[in-house]
Amino acid sequence: MVHVATRGDVPARLGPDVPQLPGWGTTVVDREVYADPARFELEREHVLRRSWILAGRSVEIPEPGDWLSFEGHGETAVITRQRDGSLAAFHNVCQHRGPSFVKADKGCGARRFSCPYHGWVYDTTGKLVGVPEREDFDAEELQGLRAPLAKADEWGGWIWLYLDGDDADAPSLTDWIGADITTDLGRFEMENMILDDKLVWDVPVSYKAIVDGFNEVYHATELHSSPPEFTKAARNTSFWFSGQNSMMFVPRYQTLDKLAETGDHLRYSICHYVVFPNTVFNCNPQHIQVFNPIPIDVDRTRFITWQLIYPGDRSDPEYNKYWETTQAHWEVLKKVVGEDISIYDQLSRTKRSPAYTKNILSDRECKIGKYHDTMQRLVTERSGVKLADPIHRKPPAAS
Repeated sequence: MVHVATRGDVPARLGPDVPQLPGWGTTVVDREVYADPARFELEREHVLRRSWILAGRSVEIPEPGDWLSFEGHGETAVITRQRDGSLAAFHNVCQHRGPSFVKADKGCGARRFSCPYHGWVYDTTGKLVGVPEREDFDAEELQGLRAPLAKADEWGGWIWLYLDGDDADAPSLTDWIGADITTDLGRFEMENMILDDKLVWDVPVSYKAIVDGFNEVYHATELHSSPPEFTKAARNTSFWFSGQNSMMFVPRYQTLDKLAETGDHLRYSICHYVVFPNTVFNCNPQHIQVFNPIPIDVDRTRFITWQLIYPGDRSDPEYNKYWETTQAHWEVLKKVVGEDISIYDQLSRTKRSPAYTKNILSDRECKIGKYHDTMQRLVTERSGVKLADPIHRKPPAAS
């Protein structure tokens, strides 16, 4: 039997007695949050490197010495599996003269890493363990030298990375994701799922513009040519804030009667979770898409999409039917993602135009406004730089 996520004792998230909106109101967001290189540098230094970000699947590095690399927003890091099953992470920067010393995206069974420039050698925790012609160097400079540490942890079958290894105030991974999402999304048991497909694009827009698209359902009717039944049901979508993160539950029009009868949003809605700053889980019944826009520069993003399904034996007719259903739906969703990519191309045509000055957001685009407000707050608090506030919010009138 294939696992079916059900609500169980998870709080009600969707239904006639559940508020749809979190009381944020409407928002205007100035274009500079996407276009200002100086703002991006502050985000990169003070938010992106001090947030838990997705790096890969746990099954990619199952054995001691297995490793994978992360590349994004001017950072390069390596995560390695240790003998005790734990993870170690370090910046992929040789301390001699600065090149990255791990060259590939992933590998197996490493004992040490050697810099291809001058042969400095590091162990699987990033500690410097070998220097050719060591006697020619200042011994004090080499004493205890290592590639700077990062932090790595696992949840949901995913490897997560926190680049600022010296941040004593870094939250635990589960605290960062939060109890709402670990409880709700945890019902899907992603750790037991397998990677069915992975797609990667390089797109010429801000990563935040991509996150925006996954923070609302308003675009589905026009961009994705969704049927009237979907549009009507989607008017009952519920939107939730959970700390810096958020959730969204879109009723599936095909099973509205079952949703009304059971209140089981996990089984009868599209469950959508955004873990700040750039990880999006899109949960359809019995298969999940994970969207990960990795910022490269202020207006360039590596956009990764994973498709996860539950494992099984295709010689089993029941499982084979499940597999065929997920494959058919995935083909539809790949078309949907392609339509999203087409909008990123359209955004790239106007990103420098003086005619583009702001985004005008409805109350049902509240998750977008909250996301940018969170980014503004964290940049300001952590950098100490007083930035002009680009978020202009009108809370809803008191009822």
